[in-house]
Amino acid sequence: MPTLAHRLAEYAVGLEFERLPEAVVHEVKRRMIDSIGCALGALDAEPCVIARRVAKSYSAQRGATLIGTANRAPPDWAAFANGCLVRYLDFNDTYLSKEPAHPSDNIAAALAVAEAEAAPGRELIAGIALAYEIQCRLCDTASLRARGWDHVTYVAFSSALAAARLMRLDVEKTTHAVNIAGVSAGSLRQSRAGELSHWKACTVADAARRGIFAALLAREGMTGPAPIFEGEMGFERLVSQAPLDSVVLSPDASMILRTSIKFWPAEYHSQSAIEATLRLRQQLGNLEKIESILIQSHDAAVEIIGSEPAKWRPLSRETADHSLPYIVAVALADGEITERQFAPGRFGDPALLGLVQRVKVERQAGLSARYPEAVGNTVTLRLRDNRKLREHVDYPPGHAKNPLSDAQLEVKFHSLADPRLGRERASNVLETGWKLDSLEDAGAIPRLLTP
Repeated sequence: MPTLAHRLAEYAVGLEFERLPEAVVHEVKRRMIDSIGCALGALDAEPCVIARRVAKSYSAQRGATLIGTANRAPPDWAAFANGCLVRYLDFNDTYLSKEPAHPSDNIAAALAVAEAEAAPGRELIAGIALAYEIQCRLCDTASLRARGWDHVTYVAFSSALAAARLMRLDVEKTTHAVNIAGVSAGSLRQSRAGELSHWKACTVADAARRGIFAALLAREGMTGPAPIFEGEMGFERLVSQAPLDSVVLSPDASMILRTSIKFWPAEYHSQSAIEATLRLRQQLGNLEKIESILIQSHDAAVEIIGSEPAKWRPLSRETADHSLPYIVAVALADGEITERQFAPGRFGDPALLGLVQRVKVERQAGLSARYPEAVGNTVTLRLRDNRKLREHVDYPPGHAKNPLSDAQLEVKFHSLADPRLGRERASNVLETGWKLDSLEDAGAIPRLLTP
């Protein structure tokens, strides 16, 4: 029987742009546009500045552009710096399954390799669709979070396969790229536990960097340990602790159509709670009326953003956007969720923290039973006069079952890109994104992003 690494390699080498449905091609363009907007919005974020400063120390003629600069770095370093940008605001897309994920985390990596290889836009689209397919299918197969590993672990495989395809490696070398990437793929879940640090936004960019590095080595003939999944000391035994051989890959790489775009810059399991809270705010009038706030949610939301004490008193932006009680409280107070709600002066406000302390989060078995098909949250306000106001949302704006229109996506893009590029240049980037499949050189896109 062929190993899983070999099966994934055969799939990557055999996937052709011409076999992708029109809907998949269009969705890849949407995710490219969305990711560029997220990256531009995070240009000044401290960990992103640090990553860019490190990457700028290394130049490469056959490299990739660091977004926000004219510098070209080796593709793995560019993927790291640019990947931090895409991820930092917690505004990029999501896939929910046994293991949740942000599959657009692969886009910075694919774009860096495509630019370094002077690949056309059609090849970049195929590489991105491939990465989504691989990561999401692995997420369907086994949960890593339950075993102390972070979801970004799967990105080492998906980015390695996308990079190998864009480098036009054969099946044997692509298999070795998967094996090399897999042997050091494990990322500890501690990056998302307790009070969160800069590394929360960087860990997936590091996984993608290692995936590209594995493909670069494999291209030059480096071999990797095998079988990486099924081996005695392999990934299934030590990391997933479950077999992954049930992975089934769709011939048209259509998994991207099952993923969701974020409407607000906050952890995805809070999105339906935000929608419910904003509806309640319209009914409320005065915050002084509130006696207490109850959020009923599913197991995943409670475990990830609604259980640790740090979530009730966030000390960093990274913790605030991963705090269900804080997000609901600030949505009630401000009537919006934007980057402003995650500024230190806001999440440190004593009056707002007083409201956060009145929030209770509890598991609701019915909601857990419907997850991940639905990502419902019920928010109930108990008022001082003993009245209760309640709202429930299953599919927030941007969910695969409640998708954003192209026009709504463009509004989101402009809100992030215009302050960096100006309206005219942002519109030019947007137009180029919609024409991605006709570009002779996909590297034209990052070269448009120098403020």
